[in-house]
Amino acid sequence: MVEIRPFKAIRPNEKVAEKVAELPYDAVDSKEAKEYAKGNPYSYFHIDKAEIDLPSDLLPNNPKIYQKAAENLSKFLENGWLMKEDTPCYYLYQLTMGEKKQTGLVVCTSIDDYIDEKIKKHEYTRLEKERDRISHIEACDANTSPIFLTYRFEEKLQEIIVNWQQRHAPIYDFTRYYEVRHEVWVINEPKIINEITKIFANISALYIADGHHRTESAVKVGLKKREEQKESLESNYFASILFPSDELTILEYNRLLDVPIPNDFLERLAKNFVVVESKEKKPQKSGELVMYLKGKWYQLMIKPEKRSADLVKKLDVSFLQENVFAPIFGINDVRTDERIDFVGGIRGPEELANRVDKGEATLAFIMYPTQMKDLLKVADAKKIMPPKSTWFEPKLLSGLFLHDLETKKRHNFLEK
Repeated sequence: MVEIRPFKAIRPNEKVAEKVAELPYDAVDSKEAKEYAKGNPYSYFHIDKAEIDLPSDLLPNNPKIYQKAAENLSKFLENGWLMKEDTPCYYLYQLTMGEKKQTGLVVCTSIDDYIDEKIKKHEYTRLEKERDRISHIEACDANTSPIFLTYRFEEKLQEIIVNWQQRHAPIYDFTRYYEVRHEVWVINEPKIINEITKIFANISALYIADGHHRTESAVKVGLKKREEQKESLESNYFASILFPSDELTILEYNRLLDVPIPNDFLERLAKNFVVVESKEKKPQKSGELVMYLKGKWYQLMIKPEKRSADLVKKLDVSFLQENVFAPIFGINDVRTDERIDFVGGIRGPEELANRVDKGEATLAFIMYPTQMKDLLKVADAKKIMPPKSTWFEPKLLSGLFLHDLETKKRHNFLEK
């Protein structure tokens, strides 16, 4: 059973929330973040990607970046652009993209539930990415971006959420990137807070949808602070947004390769796929992929006899890795190999074709999206998906909810 609890969120002043909120730090690079934040002093990128306010020749993970993040967070608080809640609350965060709605509950979750595998993962993390977020959390003395978690549908909880939305007006209501509408409600009634907390006390597990590096980093920071201070700390918890799994949409996470193409490449593909030149730019079902090579589109259909019954091996991303990337191109670790790049499905297949045509890559693979049921099954079985198996849309914007660790380390950091 999982533990959640309310918290005093650091969140934007209602007047500037739309200007503060930005895409997640790992959804854009530094150049894109700098362009998005241009002319906008309220942009959360000044905190989440503080390198945009420093010379461009700084190497990643330079301590000056985290120093700047802490300075900017303090500035946002001093200017009243961000403010801290007076009492612990839960929050509702609803995103609407076209006809699709998803409503998350913003809470604090326990680092012990992650350690005890009640918060389940489906990806491995990279140490250098962990170091970045650990340094960011420690400098800001806050969980600066909530973790995107999911859970299996709970009818009673859904009734509480809908009822609260019907009886209260949102504190934020604005539309940002990709025409997504973002609405936030504060749940501040003790009775309702207790009801919600009790419901989750009967839920056996939560699942990481997105944010494995942030989760691992938050837990490591919490354990370090626990060891240092030997007492119950706010850092025993980290901010999370919990969505019912049936409301979530996974888009394809596509692959770009910059590799020499063997003369017999199509023949080698034909050992495992039915290969057909086609005008289709997106697969229609699991077991199908689309490839773009030398200005042509190909449909690749995995031969039925080649498919595995294993939970992980049967995934299209796994099949592609084991039967194409590794044996043909020698790409054995997609987390570190610089010859491969990943492009979220929101950008469309034309983005991949354009990059191939410009010579930035030699071929592209468009995937069929991993299904939510497969993610849950893999996590329940304590197995790991290949990196970049899922791309969730719409993206949760950062800057709307920060969790103050309350150890005064940000002030100490600024005094160094």
